[in-house]
Amino acid sequence: MIYNIAFVLVILWLLGLITTYTLGGFIHVLLVIALIMIVFQLMTTRRL
Repeated sequence: MIYNIAFVLVILWLLGLITTYTLGGFIHVLLVIALIMIVFQLMTTRRL
């Protein structure tokens, strides 16, 4: 589930970079949120 949300956020970020209409820093905030979610998921699943 968390990977799906992160994937959607990354796609939205890429679309924001490609299109000429962007919301400024909001697109980059989406990328940061997606990366934090991915790192958090990797850290919680690798515990022994």
